[in-house]
Amino acid sequence: MILLALASAVGSLFLLAGNARAQGVLGSGSTQDTSQTPTNDDPSAATLAFGGSSDSADDRSAVTTSSNLDAPVASLPADQIIRILQQNENLLMDVKSQVADRLQQQGTQIEATDITDEMLYNQIATNASVRANVTTYLRARGYVPQGGLQSAGAGPAQNDSQFGLPSSDGQSTSPSGMSTGGDTGFSNLESGGDGQPRTTLPAGNSRDKMENRGKEETNASTDVPKVLRLPTPYNLRSMRDLYTQVPEHAAPLKRFGSEVFVSREFPSMGRGVSTRDTPLDIPLGPDYVVGPGDTLAISLWGGVTQSISRVIDRDGHILLPDAGSLQVAGLPLQRAESLIEGALKQQYRNVRVAVTISRLRSVRVYVVGDVQRPGGYDISSLSTPLSALYAAGGPTSVGSLRIVRHYRGQALIEDIDLYDFLLHGIRKGSARFESGDTLQVPPAGSQVAISGAIKRPAIYELKPGESTLASVLEDAGGLTAAASLGHITIERIDANRQRETVTLKGVSGQDLQTDRAAIETFVVKDGDRIHIAPILPYSERAIYLQGHVVRPGRLSYTDGMRLNDVLHSYQDMLPEPAAHGEIVRLVPPDLHAETIAFNVSEVLIGNENLTLQPFDTIRIFGRYEVDTPKVIVHGEVLRPGTYPLSNGMTAAQLVRMAGGFKRDALLNSADLTSYSVEGGSRVAGRVSTLQIGAAVSGSEPNADVPLKPGDILTIHQITGWNEIGESVTIQGQVKFPGNYGFQEGERLSSVLRRAGGMRDTAYPEGAVLIREQVRDLEEKSRQELIRQIDTNSAAARLGPAVGSGDTGGTLQLIKAQQEQAVTQLKSHPATGRMVIHISADIDSWANTPADIELRRGDVLTIPKRPGFVLVSGQVYNATALTFAPGKTAAWYLSHAGGTNSTANRKEIFIIRANGSVVGRHSGGWFDPDVLSTRLSPGDVVVVPQKIIGNSLLWRNLLTTAQLASSIAITAGIAVAAL
Repeated sequence: MILLALASAVGSLFLLAGNARAQGVLGSGSTQDTSQTPTNDDPSAATLAFGGSSDSADDRSAVTTSSNLDAPVASLPADQIIRILQQNENLLMDVKSQVADRLQQQGTQIEATDITDEMLYNQIATNASVRANVTTYLRARGYVPQGGLQSAGAGPAQNDSQFGLPSSDGQSTSPSGMSTGGDTGFSNLESGGDGQPRTTLPAGNSRDKMENRGKEETNASTDVPKVLRLPTPYNLRSMRDLYTQVPEHAAPLKRFGSEVFVSREFPSMGRGVSTRDTPLDIPLGPDYVVGPGDTLAISLWGGVTQSISRVIDRDGHILLPDAGSLQVAGLPLQRAESLIEGALKQQYRNVRVAVTISRLRSVRVYVVGDVQRPGGYDISSLSTPLSALYAAGGPTSVGSLRIVRHYRGQALIEDIDLYDFLLHGIRKGSARFESGDTLQVPPAGSQVAISGAIKRPAIYELKPGESTLASVLEDAGGLTAAASLGHITIERIDANRQRETVTLKGVSGQDLQTDRAAIETFVVKDGDRIHIAPILPYSERAIYLQGHVVRPGRLSYTDGMRLNDVLHSYQDMLPEPAAHGEIVRLVPPDLHAETIAFNVSEVLIGNENLTLQPFDTIRIFGRYEVDTPKVIVHGEVLRPGTYPLSNGMTAAQLVRMAGGFKRDALLNSADLTSYSVEGGSRVAGRVSTLQIGAAVSGSEPNADVPLKPGDILTIHQITGWNEIGESVTIQGQVKFPGNYGFQEGERLSSVLRRAGGMRDTAYPEGAVLIREQVRDLEEKSRQELIRQIDTNSAAARLGPAVGSGDTGGTLQLIKAQQEQAVTQLKSHPATGRMVIHISADIDSWANTPADIELRRGDVLTIPKRPGFVLVSGQVYNATALTFAPGKTAAWYLSHAGGTNSTANRKEIFIIRANGSVVGRHSGGWFDPDVLSTRLSPGDVVVVPQKIIGNSLLWRNLLTTAQLASSIAITAGIAVAAL
């Protein structure tokens, strides 16, 4: 039953979630004890609960291969949805909470903890509609990209380039992760441990990368552990913690430092673009060597005040006023200033000179080797090797970040290690660029990949002399607090031979100093993939509190801890906890589950103070959650129904909870039905009478009694209450027609007298009394007659005596006669008329059997004297003939033209104006024929149709149908005669 409710709730919940870009009915409200009953749900039953069938292989294939762009409503594969939920516990609990809330709104008492992982996963695996709804929910939460369903991972959706869509620079990556563009600038170690390539971003202009900068997945010690949760046999928080696996590291690693050269734009530093006009916004020291192209700002004061600007020409000269040409190229700025001042003092007395650089020269530097865009670049004379690498797009995936060589001619000026800047912010290398210098990036040296519980998981390049694991960990920012030193594995390549897995010797995870010493001495090699596993993702010294408590969750465990250390008082629990509680204990060594019951009230007073153990789950139930005690109140209260039985509830309290008495409640006595178990084998009931009015008012304290589970309290109604306000309708030829109230047992004659009696024009022999109860009975009989006519087979109507020669034609006639009879029955609804025999002299029939008792809703119609007799049915001229006193039915029939060929003269019957019927067998065997009956005004002569077929049952059915259709005619005559 939980599966049925779960299926319905999941479907409706996610449908709402899809409409809002974010949103069954259970037959029983009881919940199952999941701590004792394994959740081995039958997948086929779960499928039927969703109102569908299990997916076929074709269905799953169709869902899996659906287009990402053309089918936006396509669902993720079941295994991918389950993987996302398993890797995101909070998301899984959100789904369960949403389903539980939905079921509670529908009246089902269920908690999120009652929905097991296995139940939810079964529905996802077997029901396509559920997968579609869950996919919509995951997309709204950001776990599925809007453009591509098949590429979703276990976290929020990333940029499009991760899913095989084009990046902003025109390059793209295939869905398998193989780059389809140019050189990406990443190492070949970015493939996974299985040797398959991983998705990489191009090293060019990538807007998506810059937009997602700062949103990268963190690897901090404060993060919730990333685990893979497996289905648990019991829905316990302790088991969900224990049934977790540390997932294998499958995320792609990037080369450390490669992002520095991603998405950089230097419009003024491109190939062949001069920076001659770049303004100088930094101070220069006196040791700056000036050269051709530098712009000197010369300020003079003293004997003359003047400012002049001179550009050093290609020969290294500047032209000074009155002093001529002066060679300054190759001199430090301080020496050039002294030289210029000396030349000008010869022309101007007491002159003082200050020289600064207003514009820097550009130098042509050649960046070669393994860079993205090798070539010559005009850069500022103050530019660093890092600036030149920026201009060239950075190293390729082969280029080194640890050794960058600066050449001037054939002389090696210096080696630059970019890690000094990337890790420590130190820019080493004081040699400045001169035109013609070369910056060469050689191939990268040894590289290792490190992942897991490390602060900066990445691929690192080793520098000669730095080959220990400790140095790699230092470059990677160090271990996180969650790192397990006893679980460090290295996937190593035995050069040109094979792959092997290596573990650190002497590392146990117990002695920190010994472990660190082993790390200091362990030598890493080129191609090593180091993975540092985290510690256990759960606490081994914890207990769990759940259920009907104020603060559920995980609690710390201490040695010697007891139950009342957790449950101090009723303030720790929600109102009205059940007396029964339990501890679900995972017993070592295999941690199988056992349940220990306890009494909550006894624990609080210290009588059952049980000792706790790690992983114990303390479960407190609400009074109305498990085997809910209920009582029922029926009868004359405002809100009758079933109510939970609170502690100490009495009959008077139940009445008050039901809204109190209604006005028609009988307060003198009420019935209380109680049940008890005798001998543990049978249930015995007992009925007692209560003075419920005195119990509720409190006038007699002993009148109130406590209730037991299952009690039924019935509040009676005051006798005759429903007859208050009853009335009948008198209409037609009476002096005062209208509605009249009446008292119980009052008869027709009494009401007619109150109505002033009949008028002179009244025709009491044709009076029509309509009663609702009679109409209901007639309607049931009419519907049953229609059903019998419709279901009676044509072959059965023929009877055994009919030959086979004209069977086909006979069947067609029978079919037509059947349709005609049914049509007439349906066109004449039940009237509810009662046959009464009254006259204008009320005293003559008052207090006789003809003086009937009235009922609520009765309608009496006294028509005028009709003055005609109606002839209907199978006659040549069905019409109304003027009444002639003393004439018989035969006389009226002859004046209507007589019967036609389809008439059944033997079954002619007469319907009197009062509703009685005169037929062939109405009297005795020696009574005169029907046609010799003398008629009165308003009578009806009915000539039925011959019935085709020899079946006696069929003939009786159609005869009854013809009679029922004709009786309604007389009521119509009375209404017409008003």
